[in-house]
Amino acid sequence: MHKNIGFISTRFAGTDGVTLEASKWAAVFKQCGHRYFWFAGLLDRSPEHSFLVPEAFFQHEKNKWITSQVFGKKRRDPAITDAIHALKTYLKKQLKEFIQTFEIDLLVAENILTIPMHIPLGIALTEIIAETQMPTIAHHHDFYWERTRFTVNAVGDYLRMAFPPNLPNIQHVVINSAAQEELALRTGISSIIIPNVLDFENPPAVDEKHTVAFWNSLGLKAEDVMLLQPTRIIQRKGIEHAIELVEELRDPRYKLIISHEAGDEGFEYAEWLKEDAKQRGVDLRTINIHMSDPMNPDTNYPDTYSLWDIYPHADFITYPSLYEGFGNAFLEAIYFKKPLLINRYATFVQDIEPKGFDLIAMDGYLTRGTVQKVKEVLESPERRAKMVDTNYDVASRHYAYAVLRRWLNIMLTNFFGANQ
Repeated sequence: MHKNIGFISTRFAGTDGVTLEASKWAAVFKQCGHRYFWFAGLLDRSPEHSFLVPEAFFQHEKNKWITSQVFGKKRRDPAITDAIHALKTYLKKQLKEFIQTFEIDLLVAENILTIPMHIPLGIALTEIIAETQMPTIAHHHDFYWERTRFTVNAVGDYLRMAFPPNLPNIQHVVINSAAQEELALRTGISSIIIPNVLDFENPPAVDEKHTVAFWNSLGLKAEDVMLLQPTRIIQRKGIEHAIELVEELRDPRYKLIISHEAGDEGFEYAEWLKEDAKQRGVDLRTINIHMSDPMNPDTNYPDTYSLWDIYPHADFITYPSLYEGFGNAFLEAIYFKKPLLINRYATFVQDIEPKGFDLIAMDGYLTRGTVQKVKEVLESPERRAKMVDTNYDVASRHYAYAVLRRWLNIMLTNFFGANQ
């Protein structure tokens, strides 16, 4: 029996981790014969499958005002409680309409019952799930207790109720084992781990013309060596280590490219990085064009660049994150058969490292030995080929669509019985 799947979040647009993973889940559901629909406050999906409610976007002014009043404070004004409930009531009506319009059989809540970026939306969805007993997969990417900015708050009652809710018709999915342990300890909720995945069964389709045009737009020369930092410019990405690496390589041909702009978390860090690069004599370039999601069939127009246009010409990937829930860019680098430097963040150490990848790893700081290893990989085609082939092989076993397909089928069987 084919099901109608309703994805719900505050945004499905651009190339943030939640949007990318949701697109992959949708692709796998489609392969299994199901149909999918989108509910969010910001959408770049096809209109006939979309239900856009601007108030559901976390940057909507009503929600921004609520958020500014409840985090970093201990006391909540009654007027804010009223505002939360007023917005919740409105969003609940919209969610009901979404479910009816597209005859939704199963909900997939993408991170909105996880991180309290939009409290009224989380409460609205929790109440709908409780009232309708709609089968729901809550896909958790990062919990509020993993972010210091949510530590002091005036909404402990709502956080315990809806972030995440403990209801019998929800199957909870986390992306790493630390999150699974922490969720169980704090709430008694059991969950399954589904790591982020990529379509390793089908190597990436590269549009050569597009890719060349993209790199030319950066004004690089043929002899330049491109080190790519494929992340947004936010502090936990540890981009200063990539700048230091390029400085230590001491070769003017080496250029550092950052694939995304600053945005979600302010611009101070971006300014500091540019200054740091200048002082170290590092040629740092940021890409200031909108990137589309390569997994979203609705935005890949001929005239837009996607993430897939960035990777093919990169010579090396830097990924010195201090903290990651999983690490999409890690998989993407391996998918495009690129060598990479990784910082041993906790999830990597616990979940990824034991799988046996061949990587250059640093432990919070850059040593001379690490720089030497990067140099060797950049200068030896044999070493590079061996490294990237090994990694593709390991990832194909552990992080392919087949892994996701198996889990989604198990969850659907749990909800609807066999042969559905």
